[in-house]
Amino acid sequence: MRESSMRESKTGPFPKTKSAMFRERLLAWYDAHARDLPWRASRDPYRVWVSEIMLQQTRVAAVIEHYHEFLRRFPTVEKLARSREASVLAAWSGLGYYRRARMLHAAAKVVVRELDGKFPVTGKGWRELHGIGRYTAAAIASIAFGEDIAVVDGNVERVLQRATGKRIAGEELWRHADRLLDRARPGDFNQAMMELGATVCTPRAPACLTCPVVELCATRGELTGAAKAEKQRKREIHYALDFRDGRVFLVQRPQDAGLMAGMWELPEMDAAVARAGEKQIPHFVRNDKTNGRASENFYSGAKELLFTVRHSITVTDYTVHVWRTAAPGGTSGAWVASDRLKRVALTGLARKALRKAGVL
Repeated sequence: MRESSMRESKTGPFPKTKSAMFRERLLAWYDAHARDLPWRASRDPYRVWVSEIMLQQTRVAAVIEHYHEFLRRFPTVEKLARSREASVLAAWSGLGYYRRARMLHAAAKVVVRELDGKFPVTGKGWRELHGIGRYTAAAIASIAFGEDIAVVDGNVERVLQRATGKRIAGEELWRHADRLLDRARPGDFNQAMMELGATVCTPRAPACLTCPVVELCATRGELTGAAKAEKQRKREIHYALDFRDGRVFLVQRPQDAGLMAGMWELPEMDAAVARAGEKQIPHFVRNDKTNGRASENFYSGAKELLFTVRHSITVTDYTVHVWRTAAPGGTSGAWVASDRLKRVALTGLARKALRKAGVL
């Protein structure tokens, strides 16, 4: 008996007949309703790879613009491998989790220098590259090369748990996904499972009435006893924005920092120092922008609150106050011309603040 036939047993998520019905209905739904996403336009392994790395821990809507710009700057794996890390991080700015960009860059060098520019064709081969885990390797291998290998991400986990009515996890979850996989269309099936979880079988208020496999689902809604999401922490921070003669003062995060190592940002201020002598500017845009650009001498020697923005990183929600003032005394940094900012590896928060200020 072939291994694929042995996998089709009643020890999987459904009996054999029910599994076949699940595949048929899910793929028919996917063919009719799949979102038109740029990385689905081809099965080019480089483009699939870039998209999968960007989509890790990031919403689809936030990825699309960055995906187009990244491929414009690095259209091939050879171009990516030859580029400086700072250029790669600059193109990645705004997506967060910058270690992904560093690992993508390092893996590109391996593909070009050690594999003669040829991509692995199996999940096992992809896992040998920097920054490629079990899920990402399976996604790339199934989508780009048609390997019959299942994926498990948060969306697939949720679909399988609700469909079976069981809180399965770990290796059992991967076994269930493997037994349910459509061997003829593994890449499409994997994308269909993720699509279902992202658009229909959502974490809250799943749209069961529009689900193509609702009749095969054990829960038809929330699975009881679901684990509660980690509560978001809140933090308030203050930054100094000093813009003079077309240049802005920035500081670089330490190379050994746990988050966003080596990225550039606005200098942080102590809250008490920032609040001392506070002066509000209620009409900042009117006062400090000319034809959509920040004025040449943004800093006038005063300390004034320009604006406040919200920003979230992992489980922390930040309230960010940006002040028009010089950096605290003794701050080590660099003056960067505004026309160079797009090529600088800025943190997502710094990019957001500079855009709001009209500097970027």
